[in-house]
Amino acid sequence: MPDVRNPGPEYLAFWRERHVCTLTTLRPDGTPHVVPVGVTYDPETRLARVITGGNTRKAAHVLAAGPEGARVAVCQMQGRRWATLEGVAVVRTHREHVEDAERRYAERYGRTPRENPERVVIEIAVDRALGKG
Repeated sequence: MPDVRNPGPEYLAFWRERHVCTLTTLRPDGTPHVVPVGVTYDPETRLARVITGGNTRKAAHVLAAGPEGARVAVCQMQGRRWATLEGVAVVRTHREHVEDAERRYAERYGRTPRENPERVVIEIAVDRALGKG
């Protein structure tokens, strides 16, 4: 299991490659809700970010957990390589958070996200890293 404080260069390189990821949140009844997303990861701050619409189920699940945030996981895979980041997520709505997350998304995915005035950021404070590279 990679050390979240020092996951290694191959693990971090994998998180800079262009991959569709999944985000797993929990519904109010405790069942998992898994959806495809784009994710960016900043290993220095240990923050992963997902941009999404403020009215999506994933944002609602995080908000429903209250001010302490919700346990979530993001995962990506390619062949036998896979990487998961787990942590506590909160929803950020301030414009500076959204613009920062959009910039990071554009850097990783090579395209500017479409305009969305309802956009929010699901920000994950990563406390566990898993994977096999």
